[in-house]
Amino acid sequence: MSYKINEYFNVEGKKCIVTGGAQGLSRGMAEGLLENGAEVVLMDRQEDKLKQVIDEYKKRGYKAYGVIGDLSRKEEIDRMFNEAMKYLGDELNVLIPAAGIQRRHNPWEFPENEWRLVIDINLNHVWFMIQKAVQKMKDQKTTGKIITIGSMVSWFGGTTVPAYTAAKGAVTQLTKSIASDCASHNICCNGLAPGYMDTEMNVGLTKARRKEISERIPAVRWGLPDDMKGPVLFLASDASNYLNGSMIPVDGGYLVK
Repeated sequence: MSYKINEYFNVEGKKCIVTGGAQGLSRGMAEGLLENGAEVVLMDRQEDKLKQVIDEYKKRGYKAYGVIGDLSRKEEIDRMFNEAMKYLGDELNVLIPAAGIQRRHNPWEFPENEWRLVIDINLNHVWFMIQKAVQKMKDQKTTGKIITIGSMVSWFGGTTVPAYTAAKGAVTQLTKSIASDCASHNICCNGLAPGYMDTEMNVGLTKARRKEISERIPAVRWGLPDDMKGPVLFLASDASNYLNGSMIPVDGGYLVK
């Protein structure tokens, strides 16, 4: 069998959903798909910011669409998914449920409402979006791709982030479960596990501990949204059609001191 790189890594025309797409890693991943000819629905709750991003992409000639909503609520997720399907002609090839939030407190003082919010967005929205996606993908002829976003804390505990750590650990196991159940339905589910990333969500860390943390990373720098583009294009393309249930680190390496 001949193997033409350009064909295997081609995502042109693929119909995609990326949640949290107005900023951060989500925007970087959505942009990577758009730059290579995919159609992408970006979902976010920040209406003004998302509109600005979509307008920018449309000026570049990209097929980008925006859907506003609250991903912490199941009824909103259902509405947002249905709206996305209208934009994409009722077809879905790639789902990246990447929206996430962070709340930091010591375990003995973590507020219940913030715990529930982190779990709703970082775990529950991922599950409900995946469920909607596999219902759509399992009856399509093309290979469906689901790309989850874990974290380095999927494997070890982070300090003052019990809710985030719990959610990302669960997303990692959910990825493997979906891969096992859906492989026979021509659906691949894999995950990316970013390390220290220089994004809006981590602005507190970058201000307080940038130098200290940078010295612990062999690449000696924090990751950027652009660093997610290559891995996403691989997982969204036919080049990864046999890969299922993997969690791929995107971390610049770790140096434990």
